[in-house]
Amino acid sequence: MTLSPARVPGTGARRLTATLYGYSFLDECVLLYPVYALLFSDTGLPLWQISSLFALWSVTGVLLEIPSGAWADAHSRRLLLCLGPLLTAAGFALWVLVPSYGAFALGFVLWGAGGALGSGALEALVHEELDRLGAADRYARVMGRARAAGQIGVMASMALGGPLFALGGYPAVGAASVLACLLAAATATRFPEHRGPAAADADDGDDGWVATLRAGLAEARADRRVRGALLLVPAVAAVWGALDEYTPLLVRDTGVADRTVPHLLLLIWTGATVGSLLAGRAARLGATGLAGLLAGAALALAAGAATGAAAGVALVAVAFGGFQLATVLADARRQERVGDARRATLTSVAGLGTEVATIAVYLPYAAVAAAASHSTAFVWGAVPYLLTALVLTATARGPRTRRGKGREETRNESPPSPTRTQ
Repeated sequence: MTLSPARVPGTGARRLTATLYGYSFLDECVLLYPVYALLFSDTGLPLWQISSLFALWSVTGVLLEIPSGAWADAHSRRLLLCLGPLLTAAGFALWVLVPSYGAFALGFVLWGAGGALGSGALEALVHEELDRLGAADRYARVMGRARAAGQIGVMASMALGGPLFALGGYPAVGAASVLACLLAAATATRFPEHRGPAAADADDGDDGWVATLRAGLAEARADRRVRGALLLVPAVAAVWGALDEYTPLLVRDTGVADRTVPHLLLLIWTGATVGSLLAGRAARLGATGLAGLLAGAALALAAGAATGAAAGVALVAVAFGGFQLATVLADARRQERVGDARRATLTSVAGLGTEVATIAVYLPYAAVAAAASHSTAFVWGAVPYLLTALVLTATARGPRTRRGKGREETRNESPPSPTRTQ
């Protein structure tokens, strides 16, 4: 599996894609991932405090998602991509230097803020630079590979976190996580950024990012195609993003030993990575094709979870690969339909929708899992995707039906030919 830069014109494209893949890998290669819950517990935090930290993390992202996107449209996107990892690094340093509830809370606020700064800004910068190079049609392929690089970063953190923790404990994995964030920030300085005239006009506005935000929301209200693309993103990304948090519990409930759980989780992440890498080949899928992809992934998820056996995890991996591929394609559809001057703003609007929808999944999941099992909750998680597939199929047939009626009416209303008149 290679993550070589996409074959797009010139050295500028090679610089862009190489920087993007390196940034994506480093941004996700956080060695604290596998052990930070243990850090909180070993510090003496009760479960309710640990849960409140996760909620604070999510709320921070929700509150800052749209303002950060508008800021990225009104100012430098590259600057935000540099600042984000620096904030995250500061949060991780607090965790290991002064472990306490207050430090953990502040660290999650900084981490949430850092993630919000990059959300929207990264996608907008990449699309604009590819468009400038005449390669906007490669966006899905490039971002698919970037997602794969990030997922490989997560898998690397899982593989390296345990041995490093055994050698140096929390200070060692904390220092490695801070280093990865600093390297990500340094890598971000290499992103090219050429803002177009529309962006320059936005920068000159009296109200700055507030005016950009208003203009972006106005564009979404006025254009049904933009609105549909924005709604599609959370419809595709939210449920499986929430289910991902519970995959360790699903795997453990299959009866495997605890030491086997990480290996099966790597299988699921491998599936998601493969889905990312297929984005370039699937970039031409229309609404009907995307509906088929979602329906197939939903059925694989339901079938794999319903087995209650370790063998079913392979089907869950296939499902996550399909959902990851659909997420990249939904992002590409959104980027095609929004204007450059408000691209990051509307990307963040979709990101906000995804965050809110993801949070909304947690409570019903907990209710179903508590009443039945994790496998049952995963089976129910397939239902929203089947409904989304039905909606996409209906919207794909609607325009064809209307066009067909229009042609029929044209034939019926056409004037008689001269031959018949005679």
